[in-house]
Amino acid sequence: MENGELLKAAEASGFDVMVTSDQNIRHQQNLTGRKLALVVLGSNIWPVVRGHGAAIAAKVDAATPGSCEFIEMPLSPRRRRGGG
Repeated sequence: MENGELLKAAEASGFDVMVTSDQNIRHQQNLTGRKLALVVLGSNIWPVVRGHGAAIAAKVDAATPGSCEFIEMPLSPRRRRGGG
C-alpha cells in the first residue's frame, strides 16, 4: 500500500495517530486537512526505538490532526561501533 493510501485507510479506520520510521513520509505527504497525525521515529532499530518509549508516548499523546512530529534517535556510541 502506498503512503497516501495508508494514511487514508488509517483515517477511515478511526486512527488518530500513525507512528512510522519512514522519515521521508513527512516530505512526501501533505498533511493539511488530515485528521491523522504522524509521529516519525528517527530509527527503525528496535533496541534504539525501545529506549525512547516515553518520548514516543508523549508525542502520540500531544499529537494534533495534521501534525507531524519527528523524534531524534541517535545511536549510542556502543551501537555505532557495532557492539550490542
